[in-house]
Amino acid sequence: MSETLNQEKLLVSSSPHFLKDESIPKIMHTVILALIPAVAASVYFFGLRALLLILVCVGVSLLTEYAFQKIRNKPVTIYDGSAIITGMLLGLTLPPDFTLFGAILGSFFAICVGKQLYGGLGFNIFNPALLGRAFLMATYPVFMTTWAEPRTIAKAVDAVTAATPLALAKFEGKFAPLTDLFIGNVAGSIGETSVIAILIGGLYLRYKGYINWKLPLGYLGAMAVFGGIFWLINPVKYPNPLFHIFAGGAMLAAWFMVTDMVTSPVTPLGQWIFALAGGVLAVVIRLWGGLPEGVMYSILFMNAFVPLINKHTRPRVFGEGAKEGEIAPLGGS
Repeated sequence: MSETLNQEKLLVSSSPHFLKDESIPKIMHTVILALIPAVAASVYFFGLRALLLILVCVGVSLLTEYAFQKIRNKPVTIYDGSAIITGMLLGLTLPPDFTLFGAILGSFFAICVGKQLYGGLGFNIFNPALLGRAFLMATYPVFMTTWAEPRTIAKAVDAVTAATPLALAKFEGKFAPLTDLFIGNVAGSIGETSVIAILIGGLYLRYKGYINWKLPLGYLGAMAVFGGIFWLINPVKYPNPLFHIFAGGAMLAAWFMVTDMVTSPVTPLGQWIFALAGGVLAVVIRLWGGLPEGVMYSILFMNAFVPLINKHTRPRVFGEGAKEGEIAPLGGS
């Protein structure tokens, strides 16, 4: 009896799960800090309008989460930082001159439909920021595919419509210089163009131990290898491997969305499957889909399979699945 009373209780909860002594707010605030270089780059290349878009998305995300939890008499969790991250990520994936009202709608949808309707943080199936962006692609298709050339703070000019590197590659067969992609001096979503700024934040999260290296490596590696196969076949028609991982939303997605603790698998094998399949799917959409970019759809598609991936890749527990009175063999059936 005393042994039973002294046993610790087993608490079962939803993801995210942490093996280290880290709180959710601490981790979320670290992710916010890691996104600052991308935010700074967006302001440098696209001006204060970019900052305004991000602030609107963050503000509406916080207000939506607060109101939704108050209405449902749930604990208010706006201080844990997760809603801020959703707003920042959504804002960073928008075109520089996107309508502010659209940003408001997208942020509301991301939090309300993408997160709170599932029960809040840890219960959502899809990445909320990407779900919000998908909603905006459906409701504002023209605005979401209208881009402006970079206009640095040092050279403030009026917006000039331009094609993104992926659009130029897909529809005109022209490939932007890798140096411009690495620095961020290209047209595109405000927070997706500067590879170096995103890498600084992503590597910082890896240094802190908050992301698993398998996920960004698998996703970007799959894009590079799969895209590289077709580049070797026809280097004139298809972009090279570095172009695939530098252009569009690949970098931001690999470090900050594929690695989402809630919507990615928890098992090592599952993480490889999720990342590799997502990277291949992104290239498939880029090369043969109707749109030049496939990152968003590849991740949302793989999010839907995370429960199934977790189920079929989790380690077999000793004795699990054996009939009563039998012992299951080590390593499975």
